[in-house]
Amino acid sequence: MSARIDVFRKMIAKDPANLLAHYGLANEALKEGLWDEARAHLETYLAAYDDEGNGYGRLAAALESLGRTDEARVALRKGIESAQRFGHAGMAAELEERLDAL
Repeated sequence: MSARIDVFRKMIAKDPANLLAHYGLANEALKEGLWDEARAHLETYLAAYDDEGNGYGRLAAALESLGRTDEARVALRKGIESAQRFGHAGMAAELEERLDAL
């Protein structure tokens, strides 16, 4: 397990409201295949932060890896809406492709 995961876990223990630490931990957890931990931290992050789409794509990946396909589709749809709202047409298109393939 990476030392970076431990750093982010300590940051969150010290300040549970640190959204960037939740996002960072989720990304590290995804790299390690810790799908449920990644899911939990991405959900915390997305509940409080107006993400531009990328976080939803990462949440969808974690959910898909957990076999939660319907929830992954919902996350991708939210990511598409968010990416479009922020003017990220390329990201929206990428998430749409992933949704179509799911």
